[in-house]
Amino acid sequence: MGQMNRYCRECGQDQLFDQPHEGPGCCPDVPEDDCLEWACTGCGAALFIGLPDLAADPAGRRDWPGRVA
Repeated sequence: MGQMNRYCRECGQDQLFDQPHEGPGCCPDVPEDDCLEWACTGCGAALFIGLPDLAADPAGRRDWPGRVA
């Protein structure tokens, strides 16, 4: 599991954050990559780092329903 110190908005101070999944291939949300989820070890608040652009069309199609303009 990875660990890092980051500012936690819930605690109002720097805290140690830990990853709930052990590494590449272990995360149910991103099975082929590193887990984006981190949790504050002080209060359990979630932090997501490196979120993909959910509005982007992954296939580059112009007719994609999520496309704007």
